[in-house]
Amino acid sequence: MKKLVLAILVLVLAVFSAACSDSSSAKGEKTVKVKLGVSGTDHRVWDYVAEKAKKEGIEVEILTFSDYVQPNLALAEGELDANSFQTVSYFNAFIKEHNLDLVPIATTQIAPMGLYSDKYKDVKDIPKGGKIALDNEATNMGRGLALLQEAGLIKLEEGFNGIGSLDKIVENPKNLEFITMTAGHTPRVMPDVAASIVNNGIAVDAGLTPREDAIFLESETATPYINIIAVREEDKDNKTLKRLAELYQQDDVKEFIEKEYKGNSIPTFVPLSNIGW
Repeated sequence: MKKLVLAILVLVLAVFSAACSDSSSAKGEKTVKVKLGVSGTDHRVWDYVAEKAKKEGIEVEILTFSDYVQPNLALAEGELDANSFQTVSYFNAFIKEHNLDLVPIATTQIAPMGLYSDKYKDVKDIPKGGKIALDNEATNMGRGLALLQEAGLIKLEEGFNGIGSLDKIVENPKNLEFITMTAGHTPRVMPDVAASIVNNGIAVDAGLTPREDAIFLESETATPYINIIAVREEDKDNKTLKRLAELYQQDDVKEFIEKEYKGNSIPTFVPLSNIGW
């Protein structure tokens, strides 16, 4: 009988010990979890960074979104710890419009915007009256209009501030017709238009290779179009999030981006002061 009682006691202690061990693990004493939001399905760089972070006890859960709105709203509402998908220009306009307490903690890369066509190989071949599709969101539209001006198709008002609206076009020699739509639709309408301006990430998701398929690509990187890592203002000094940003800006990540994307994305690790923060 004593042996039976002893056996039961040992079993109970073992179960209790295991339960305590599981509880300790569940509390995350050894691993810090970070929920990171991105837009689109291409998150190869963050997969790479997440593997590095894991070795330092940071478990990164990557959550994908299909648009450019929800990642910021989810971050502001505490559903995410950070996001990484947007340009400085878009971020500044979005947080102002929605009155969000978000801040950037690091710069990441520039993904050149391009003009794509199923019908023409050169911008010079786009005919008079041709239809051009572009994003209807103000900052992305502004970037698209600037691209069209760089391509020699239109001229914008003097002192153009980067916020897009069609009335800022002062010269349109080919009398092009502009069709605005949500960013995700811009590659889908290519069969129906002369050309379409497509954001880099959306182009990649659509099976396009910017350096090879665009008939015109942004030739220079510009500060407003650098991408960033954003967090809530209350978390701007969070050691885990700052370390994650440091891991992203290391030389091996720069080399990974250059090798993996072959110039379609350009690592741009500049100080926050360079982007006005």
